[in-house]
Amino acid sequence: MQITIVAGARPNFMKVAPIIKEIQRVQDNGNDIYYRLVHTGQHYDQKMSGDFFDQLGIPDPDVNLACGGGSHAQQTAAIMLKFENELAAYRPDMVLVVGDVTSTMACAITAKKMGIDTVHVEAGIRSGDVNMPEEINRMVTDAICDRYFTTSHFANHNLLDQKIDESKIHFVGNTMVDTLLQNIDRIKKPEFWDTHELEEGNYFLLTLHRPANVDDPEKLVKILNTISRATRKFPIIFPVHPRTKNILESFEINTDKFILIEPQAYLEFIYLIKNAKGIITDSGGITEEATVLNIPCLTMRNTTERPETVFQGTNELVGDDFDKLKKYLEIILAGNWKNGNVPEKWDGKTSERIVEVLLANMAYTPSNGKIY
Repeated sequence: MQITIVAGARPNFMKVAPIIKEIQRVQDNGNDIYYRLVHTGQHYDQKMSGDFFDQLGIPDPDVNLACGGGSHAQQTAAIMLKFENELAAYRPDMVLVVGDVTSTMACAITAKKMGIDTVHVEAGIRSGDVNMPEEINRMVTDAICDRYFTTSHFANHNLLDQKIDESKIHFVGNTMVDTLLQNIDRIKKPEFWDTHELEEGNYFLLTLHRPANVDDPEKLVKILNTISRATRKFPIIFPVHPRTKNILESFEINTDKFILIEPQAYLEFIYLIKNAKGIITDSGGITEEATVLNIPCLTMRNTTERPETVFQGTNELVGDDFDKLKKYLEIILAGNWKNGNVPEKWDGKTSERIVEVLLANMAYTPSNGKIY
């Protein structure tokens, strides 16, 4: 079986790394399974891409399509055109896409139009908010794939509601958790840590990048002012996403209370999550890592595609309710945050289950030469 694995943006790298390791392991044990890694180039700077490959032991991509920049439409078109050429030159038996970024949707569409079986890792998650580009990516990808690997029972139900054949749905767990558990003993103190005299459990970690939170300068100022006041004397580490940085600089927003840093490589960022007093974010993936590490987490969104992090984990939705934000921060400061539980199958063995399913479904059809 020849599989083309697609990675395009920072969240993808954490999801493909353990799958590649598991394919290599079963390959070494004599199984006839091979992969070709395609990097679309959707995230292309060193901090958003290169460092993740180095730290997670991901081999150099077989090809980089270099499709960074542009609008959603421009980037989607560029990826589809270049991925079509890639598949024409190196046609696999299967394309494996992960997550919900533009690359996920664009490569799934391209593969299916070329008659290539396509599987989706992290299928079925839904926020219900179609104003999020990621939600469109999820809906389109799940509408056309051949197999679905899910992270939760919530995702299973979403796919069943979409009339997906139950036999195509495989509840396997979360590959991001595989990566987290495989690397938790390797996390690294960031270089700026000692400069700012930071202490474990004595700071808050903030990440903001979604348009709904950062594109309106007045709203962004209100978010930052509320957090600044409610966290009292505690430092706030703020890795600034390029999108957010542009807004802060363009409107000269005061960030004196915050420790502004560049986006961090994986091992340094997990160090910051693991040792935070609490996390304030609008990222979905961080809520998963916070849940596994049992760190209080507040999500600056009205919806989440990862409800298990709220109902079972350490996450709570804040949305646009600034009174709720202040209330939750007071609970964290008082040491009274809820105790979370790790969701089912978030045990570090998800990639094993994925590759096991792929191997179990290998079959040779003489009429078309496909292996699946």
